Amino acid sequence: MKKILAFLLGLACVTASFASCGSTESSESNSEPETESTTAAEEEEAEETTAEETTESAEAEEEDDEENYDTGDASLDNIRNQDEIGENELLVLSFGTSYNDSRRLTIGAIEEALEKAFPDYSVRRGFTANIIIDHVERRDGIHIDDIDEALKRAVDNGVKNLVVQPTHLMNGLEYDELYEKVGSYSDSFDKVVFGEPLLTSDDDFKRVENAIVNWTSEYDDGKTAICFMGHGTEAASNSVYSKMQDMLTADGHTNYFVGTVEAEPSVEDVLEKVKAGGYEKVVLEPLMVVAGDHANNDMAGDEEDSWKSVFEAEGYEVECLLRGLGENEDIRKIYVEHAQKAIDSIK
Repeated sequence: MKKILAFLLGLACVTASFASCGSTESSESNSEPETESTTAAEEEEAEETTAEETTESAEAEEEDDEENYDTGDASLDNIRNQDEIGENELLVLSFGTSYNDSRRLTIGAIEEALEKAFPDYSVRRGFTANIIIDHVERRDGIHIDDIDEALKRAVDNGVKNLVVQPTHLMNGLEYDELYEKVGSYSDSFDKVVFGEPLLTSDDDFKRVENAIVNWTSEYDDGKTAICFMGHGTEAASNSVYSKMQDMLTADGHTNYFVGTVEAEPSVEDVLEKVKAGGYEKVVLEPLMVVAGDHANNDMAGDEEDSWKSVFEAEGYEVECLLRGLGENEDIRKIYVEHAQKAIDSIK
């Protein structure tokens, strides 16, 4: 119970019965057909499941074969799944990306900053997206731990103090699921605490706003609309995008716009605002930790529904900046401070 309470306090730092009827005779007479029917149904279901798994596997292999773009050298990335962790571990949990260069320059850079800031902690990596883990392993022969593997590695290495620092942008659905997953291992450690996501406090929002404005200042010429593409979520936390937009506008950055891929504001919403502003050029950049599939395809791809294509179809000159927030030093400092707060809570 004490360990459970300790875990919950750590989170606060961021925060059959069956009925039969009829005669014995009728029951016996019906039993064989029912059994045969059930067996047939089960066999059919098993065949369908196997077929689905085979199809998914074939599609995944086909996707690997059709991947004709260079994502960088996977061997340059430190996957941080080494043993000999010691008693203190800082587990960095990310959704992940199969884009090798971006993974190294964003998630890897955050991990390096944390390692430098906390030499008494072994920094290790875990990804939440198994589809990405599998893709990288098939393509590059490199295995990145998923959450269960990372946590089991910590247990097997005798870790006593576990600090979990997600690289998530917000406290959304996936971030909440991490609590439950890590919570199932809480009795295996003396102390477990969570760091907060990037956008938590008002100060976080202000610092991220300043970071992205300073990062794009060279494009701020009065004729260019600077548009950031976030992921979006069906959770209430999707409000972080509108909050960031409100802050940018209130602070006089009226040519800065924020939209999402899978929620609102949509690219159509952003386009409408850009049209109203009478801009000549458009700069697109992901409001995401990594510049992965969404950035390269949904934002900068050549498909007609990509953000680039949507704006070009309206006659705009478009420039895409394929870089994730993890490449920004000011952003990395926020993650370090959130991890520091979590570590301080267990002293």
